[in-house]
Amino acid sequence: MNDDNILDRITALVDREHELRGRRADGSLDERTEHHELRAAEGELDQCWDLLRQRRAKRDYGKDPDEGVSRSVKAVESYLQ
Repeated sequence: MNDDNILDRITALVDREHELRGRRADGSLDERTEHHELRAAEGELDQCWDLLRQRRAKRDYGKDPDEGVSRSVKAVESYLQ
């Protein structure tokens, strides 16, 4: 997956978040489903941002960005900000 693919996926996930919040606001989606689907989208977003940061860091230090690996949601969500 290259940087453009990752950025496209990030855009799609952000759009998904907005869609879910809009559906919840208009009453076409229940709170439990919204929460479950938002958590999934947010987890994948965290993974995408982590992979993109890895790729950029490797490139900045003269390494192959394709050596970046997608880490688990649990791993990326436990990072300290």
